[in-house]
Amino acid sequence: MIMSPVPSIQARLRLAYDQFALDVDLNLPASGVTVLFGHSGSGKTTLLRCIAGLERPTQGFLKIGATLWQDSEHDFFLPTHRRNLAYVFQEANLFPHLSVRGNLDYAVRRLRTKDRLFSLEQAIELLAIGPLLARLPARLSGGERQRVAIARALAASPDVLLMDEPLAALDEQRKQDILPYLTGLHQNLQIPILYVTHSLQEVNQLADHLLVLAAGKVVACGPLAETLTRLDGPMALDRQAASVWQGKLVSHEAEYHLSHAEFAGGSLSLPYLDMPVGSPVRIRIYARDVSITLQPPEASSILNILPASVLALSAMGQGQTVVQLAVGEEVLLAHITQKSAMLLNVRPGMAVYVQIKGTSIVR
Repeated sequence: MIMSPVPSIQARLRLAYDQFALDVDLNLPASGVTVLFGHSGSGKTTLLRCIAGLERPTQGFLKIGATLWQDSEHDFFLPTHRRNLAYVFQEANLFPHLSVRGNLDYAVRRLRTKDRLFSLEQAIELLAIGPLLARLPARLSGGERQRVAIARALAASPDVLLMDEPLAALDEQRKQDILPYLTGLHQNLQIPILYVTHSLQEVNQLADHLLVLAAGKVVACGPLAETLTRLDGPMALDRQAASVWQGKLVSHEAEYHLSHAEFAGGSLSLPYLDMPVGSPVRIRIYARDVSITLQPPEASSILNILPASVLALSAMGQGQTVVQLAVGEEVLLAHITQKSAMLLNVRPGMAVYVQIKGTSIVR
């Protein structure tokens, strides 16, 4: 695993346009994937461009580990070409006249050996592009071009990797093809990755840390599972709200096409997973797929029925209520009707059972 030389990212940035202003104060983790999430126009790409030095905030302090990149109070601004970063755009932007190998070699040509965090061969292996090295970009699929672009970015041995909606230009099938490689980055790199998206699928699958922006301001920031389930944040109230749990595959029931996973405090039955026992899994549970009962049902077609306790609840509007529950050491959301919450007298501290009607594996 490639370790990060960056202990943290500190960013206090202000940038104003006629119709928009970015104003953030952040302390982001030094490893893993921090996803910048929000609707179009929320400031995700503007923030990324400020970190890259492609935009110059009127007021700004930016420190990557021990290295200062901007301090407007002392009129200091490190230009982009002196910032040890790599930027992956929506389009691969490969040199069309160079082979894949030539594009990769270009990235490391000016890199001193002592500055290399890992070798070009590691980047090639991680993105599985060995069979593509002799090809020109015109002979690559969209997904293959993006894998090469990511490998080229890693070959530059950056202190931080910036990714601006790298899957946005791909169709759904190509996205599904490339997502496992992005998961591989998470598992094999310990440099910080800042990843812009407006896709909840990518949030659930890739994020370790989640930063939610709206109108240029931070509305939520923290570890993924915590940020998704906070009732004072925007994610829990969304119609696509979900909880994400970490688990471990413990057994299979091939005759029923089921697998079983343990999480912190219990176990779940899942659709069959073609993975070895012991594999880590990331499980997504939509709040709309969770119901609440006061007693365990004597007979039910739902396999996942777990004891839980109510932590909090909040009105969502339009007759809906979101309930935050503790299931073992995990937090779970349930979207139920306001009438159901009233009839069950749902309140904090109450012991209940949750029925989970559906789960999906996102990693």
